[in-house]
Amino acid sequence: MAQGFSIPSPRRTSTFCFQAKRISSFSKASMERMSRKQKRTSFLSMRLLICTQSVDKNDPALGFFHRWIEEFAKRCEQVIVVCLRKGEYALPANVEVITLGERNRALRAVELCAISWGRRREYDAVFAHMSPEFVVVSGWLWRLLRKKVGLWYVHKSVTLWLRLAIPFVHRVFTASQESLRVNTPKRTITGHGIDTDFFMPDPAVPRGNHLLSAGRLDKSKNHTLIIQAAKKAGLSLRIAGEGPEKEALAMIAKEIGANVEFLGGLTQTELLDEYRRAAHFVHASTTGGMDKVVLEAAACDCDVITTVDWLHTYFPVHSVDPTPEAIAHAALENARESADRVSIIRAHHSLHALIPKILAFY
Repeated sequence: MAQGFSIPSPRRTSTFCFQAKRISSFSKASMERMSRKQKRTSFLSMRLLICTQSVDKNDPALGFFHRWIEEFAKRCEQVIVVCLRKGEYALPANVEVITLGERNRALRAVELCAISWGRRREYDAVFAHMSPEFVVVSGWLWRLLRKKVGLWYVHKSVTLWLRLAIPFVHRVFTASQESLRVNTPKRTITGHGIDTDFFMPDPAVPRGNHLLSAGRLDKSKNHTLIIQAAKKAGLSLRIAGEGPEKEALAMIAKEIGANVEFLGGLTQTELLDEYRRAAHFVHASTTGGMDKVVLEAAACDCDVITTVDWLHTYFPVHSVDPTPEAIAHAALENARESADRVSIIRAHHSLHALIPKILAFY
């Protein structure tokens, strides 16, 4: 027999087998523990605190966020929503809505901090939607509690609230490079979150021969230019939205003899019908951002005319000079259907694509 080599005795063999079984059992137990840990840290086990201005499916400005909450709820174990006001809503059983009510800012701030502390064991992370004020008030506490904090911000304005909020957040989610005018490494570009299961084409709905515009009626949206273009083209114009410029715009339309109908604030369902019936959606905002209404119109396969010169790099639009003549010329062309337009919005700017991107950060 070769020196240094021996056949293990039955006892040693038995011991070896016993040890192997122990190792096997240990490995199996370790794998099970790791699996449970991964499950705890998955989307479905996440408990999320959301801060937003409004929870109301009929809110003309923020009604869309109702669908965001629904999508978060599908992917989270529990969702607590703190809002300034609430109206009609129908959310899953794992969503709790808390309103801070009609009270002064100081009392709201105290209550937000009280909720953040008192419910600290019921949420793992925080998502603030277009409300840096929430972060300024409670961000320090969330960080102290080791909660990850994300802020969604899509606006041209760089307010003091935004600047004060950024140090407290881990990420600032935004739709495009142009949608957040602060140079920060925390910026995360995700695309918009359009509900493409709702905003979608319907071939059964006949398109008219009129123009449509939507958005807050203030100077930055440049509705005066759109009214002038409608007059130049000899086409009627429907404008959805409310704002401080409404009376002035109505006066301009009357003075130049333009056929303009002001629709006021519309629900999401009413806006959907407008997108489907218009020949062209006209967008002349001076903010330079990627407005949500443009993507909603495109998702409904409404032909888009815009004065924002870079939007054509994202999906098919008519990019024109900001003059009544240029807009009118594009409006008099035949509206073109585009399968690419709809599919691009679905792929890159849909709610289904956005929510997992946000949750992946946490």
